[in-house]
Amino acid sequence: MIPVRGHEGQKLAVLGLGRSGLATARSLVAGGAEPVCWDDNASARDKAEAEGFTIRDLTRPGAFDDIASLIVSPGIPHLYPEPNRVIRAAYEAGVPVDNDIGLFFRSLAVAEWDDFDTAPRVVAVTGSNGKSTTSALIHHILEQAGREAQLAGNIGRGVLDIDPPGDGGVVVLELSSYQTDLARALTPDVAVFTNLSPDHLDRHAGMGGYFAAKRRLFAEGGPDRAVIGVDEVEGLYLANQLSEGPGDDRVIRVSAARKLSGPGWDVFARKGFLAEWRKGKQVAAIDLRPMQGLPGAHNHQNACAAYAACRTLGLAPRVIETGLASYPGLPHRSQTIAEAHGVRYVNDSKATNVDSAAKALAAFDKIRWICGGLEKEGGLDGLRASLGSVVKAYVIGREAAGFALQLPEVETEVCTTMESAVASAMRDAQPGEVVLLAPAAASFDQYDNFEKRGEDFAARVRAGLQG
Repeated sequence: MIPVRGHEGQKLAVLGLGRSGLATARSLVAGGAEPVCWDDNASARDKAEAEGFTIRDLTRPGAFDDIASLIVSPGIPHLYPEPNRVIRAAYEAGVPVDNDIGLFFRSLAVAEWDDFDTAPRVVAVTGSNGKSTTSALIHHILEQAGREAQLAGNIGRGVLDIDPPGDGGVVVLELSSYQTDLARALTPDVAVFTNLSPDHLDRHAGMGGYFAAKRRLFAEGGPDRAVIGVDEVEGLYLANQLSEGPGDDRVIRVSAARKLSGPGWDVFARKGFLAEWRKGKQVAAIDLRPMQGLPGAHNHQNACAAYAACRTLGLAPRVIETGLASYPGLPHRSQTIAEAHGVRYVNDSKATNVDSAAKALAAFDKIRWICGGLEKEGGLDGLRASLGSVVKAYVIGREAAGFALQLPEVETEVCTTMESAVASAMRDAQPGEVVLLAPAAASFDQYDNFEKRGEDFAARVRAGLQG
């Protein structure tokens, strides 16, 4: 673990006792601080108490009288739609509020690094869609190249739960807007912005607040290198803000929508080919089309971002190409479950919003589309341009009928349950078609999370093929 530094002998409150909260409490103890813990869930409190941590009801008056700082888990609102009552009490008591990401960046570097030949580096990835795949892809490429690498943050292990990196080690962090919004320290060596589309708008009071939370990763600490997806205006703006001029190669612009040109450092994908250009000259090209773990333009954007980040870490293009080719894909993200009788079955349960579902639909032809769930704000209008490849939609969720009514352009079948949707899609599918789960909705009306939904889809497919 990473011992938390700078709080020796102090009491710090920890709010939220899930994975990150417990890891934070352990790291505080390892660094000589005393955590006092609280969670509204009694079973979470019992688990922390069984581990030896002090439990204190932080909702009571005077709870912060001897507290130096409050460390908050990422799922707890700290501003919009309104602050959690414990966080508000900390504000009113003048107690600084932080999260495990802020503690991580302040605690990572140690004196032993002076004896390393190469100091460890941190690559932090944020954005609306693709940040998990991009993070995992960077980590995979580094490991395939024989580099020490750890994956943490919003994916993999909690940031304080990882091992201290060794000589030349790389820590790859996936960071959500919840994590970047509150962290009091954000100092990655390389920062990556994939893209921006509407999501979590209630938590950030609109798109402006959402983008501002992402932008903090680049504005607070000033990374040595910034990899910026410029296919949306927010990315263009961010790249412009960070660059000192057209030839400033501290900023690497990335696109999966068009060829980029100019005297700077660009990585883009067109018609399935990744190209790296620097100072007006092409440096490398990679054919992404045969790479089954990276289907579609959205994954080609992820590949470009991962490629650019790995280039900043000194990897050669052919070494990166080998890593890209061997990447197996992440569960629930354009994950091929099976291929049988000429039909491919793809699990993209992580496509929980309209933009990510549209990108999944654009990756395949002749789609039997399983969709539906807890609809997000804004409706399905953003999917209209992506429905041309859909042969038929099979709609799940408690409000399946209402969801189906918003898809007049395609044939729909109201299935409600995953079991029914998979059975109908498998019955109808013809050779050359893809049965795709890309819900364009949250899972909470029927499942605990998108992972459970994807697992159910995969289990139904496998059962159907065996039967």
